[in-house]
Amino acid sequence: MEQHGHNGHAHIIATKRLLNKVAVVTGGAKGIGGATAKLMAENGAHVVIADILDEQGTSLAKSINGRFIHCDVSIESDVEAAIQLAITWKGKLDIMYNNAGIGDEGGSITTIDMKKISKVIGVNMYGVIHGTKHAARAMISGGKGGSIINSSSTAAIMGGLGSHAYTLTKEAILGLTRSSSCELGTYGIRVNCVLPHAVLSDMLVDTYRRFEKDITVEEVEQKMGENASLLKGRCGSVEDIAHAVLFLASDESGYITGHNLVIDGGYTSSSVNMTFIYRDKKTKSDHPS
Repeated sequence: MEQHGHNGHAHIIATKRLLNKVAVVTGGAKGIGGATAKLMAENGAHVVIADILDEQGTSLAKSINGRFIHCDVSIESDVEAAIQLAITWKGKLDIMYNNAGIGDEGGSITTIDMKKISKVIGVNMYGVIHGTKHAARAMISGGKGGSIINSSSTAAIMGGLGSHAYTLTKEAILGLTRSSSCELGTYGIRVNCVLPHAVLSDMLVDTYRRFEKDITVEEVEQKMGENASLLKGRCGSVEDIAHAVLFLASDESGYITGHNLVIDGGYTSSSVNMTFIYRDKKTKSDHPS
């Protein structure tokens, strides 16, 4: 917000972008969800953290004056209870961030075990369906619209970035985002999606440790930083994703729905391996003084 003082100069006034909004964040105890819950609270939101990590979730909720509820998003009644907690606590639901997700050990499509991937489908796909369903009900009942944000992945738009199970669930989220935005727009409910890439998180480190047991966080960061993005080779941070979610949760994105926001440092929009073409090879003699 810009305000002009008596001297005519513009002053930037800090505003809380989610003032008095009520949000539920699944998988909100740590990682991207935890960073987002903190940022939402800093911007004036009342946040319910829904997660299976009771100790971490309770601690974080206390630190941000929020609420915690044990929630396995693959269980519909757990998600419904999380949303009901928000309504009981503050009388409404403005923001639903369907963030909870898990990976798996991967493997060949020729040997894929349907029983093993059912957990990935339950959390990543059914969890988003459950969250969207019950958030939409609460927001329609409230009559003032709202913002639903889903976490997908760049694995949904590029092959080879995740296991088969992870990829199929993350791509399904794109479809649900589009279809539900079509239905819910008439109620003033916006549905959008974020697609993170190469975010230095516990999930990323755990993935690497399936292949290199003793690899350190620093080593993962170095490996990913070599080709993870176009931005000086840096990895994404959980805060990078949190700020994007904050935008989609806020009224600043009021005319955006059905959108997939890719947060990847440019990785999926160009060939990282060919960036040498654009490097500046000019010498000092090319720039006469």
